[in-house]
Amino acid sequence: MQRITSREFQRKFRRFQKEALQAPLSITRNGRDCLVLLSVEEYARLKRRDRKALSVEELPDAEIEAIHRAEPSADAALYDHELTAPNDITP
Repeated sequence: MQRITSREFQRKFRRFQKEALQAPLSITRNGRDCLVLLSVEEYARLKRRDRKALSVEELPDAEIEAIHRAEPSADAALYDHELTAPNDITP
């Protein structure tokens, strides 16, 4: 990712605005990264990948029931030995 100073960014805003449409830019202040400028499309792509982790208590009852009813695929049997293998970790 290209890094530019905040001063450069202010002086050449239009140039960096166009560049950020192609690839994100890191804007620094006092030698440290402080902002990233990126296109709306890239931001939307990243937001689509955004996930929220929930605790079991936060899951709706219907989802908990679906988990209880779920059956592993036949391929999962390949890993059954991992459930019965001796525990090599000593406390």
